[in-house]
Amino acid sequence: MHSTDSADAPRKSAVVADDTARSRDASRPGRLQGALFQSIGDAGRAELVERRLASAITGGHLRAGERLPSENDLARSFGVAPTTVRESLLALRSQGLVVTRRGRNGGSFVADSADPVAHARTALAATSQVALRDLGAHYAAITAACVRLAARRAVPSEVQQVRSRLARLDESDLEQWRSTLDDAQIELVALSQSARLTREQMRLQAEMSPMLRLIDVDETSRRAQPALLASVVDAVEAADDHEAVAATERMVDAVINALIDLQSQSR
Repeated sequence: MHSTDSADAPRKSAVVADDTARSRDASRPGRLQGALFQSIGDAGRAELVERRLASAITGGHLRAGERLPSENDLARSFGVAPTTVRESLLALRSQGLVVTRRGRNGGSFVADSADPVAHARTALAATSQVALRDLGAHYAAITAACVRLAARRAVPSEVQQVRSRLARLDESDLEQWRSTLDDAQIELVALSQSARLTREQMRLQAEMSPMLRLIDVDETSRRAQPALLASVVDAVEAADDHEAVAATERMVDAVINALIDLQSQSR
């Protein structure tokens, strides 16, 4: 058991170091950014690059007016040729999600008309309750696996960093509030010291976060979410892996039920 934990230590350092660096840029969602530009290898090519960037834009992880990395930088990040990136950007421009500006400060930018909230409403309306609950089950399973390990492996000083992030939640800016809460959850699951589980949780967080923005406007839901996450943090700090899992399941049930209620009200 000790040798496994020792072997996992470099993974922990890599995940936490990368997450810490990303959290310093307060102008963007932080840790979720790491999930957006992972290499896609040889599969999918232009279509997958297009889909990855489109999801990042419509999900609000890349904001209106934000400059995208250069074609060469995107190609290196995704593991594809620059011509593949160029083809993907052309498709995104035809969809009105990206604009290209010429000149010294030119490049590709997220279109000002890109509206992630409107897209989230459309996506929620098109998602069945069965699909929502299935998404919640997947999200809960991965997050629970992470916090179970975190309760066994995290040290108090690491848990305190998550508490410090939760303490910085500011309801006067809901976009930044959601970003900070997402980052706190990613930071918590990174304490699992499992790079694979953390990456999968980041992917699911990126998928769910746009819809969670829809329930953030409700004061009751907004107040409940940090409290529920704090309960998970308490259990991790107490090294109580069973309660960490139970608290995670309560947290996920609450947000999925809130989404289903919102969906019902909209019909």
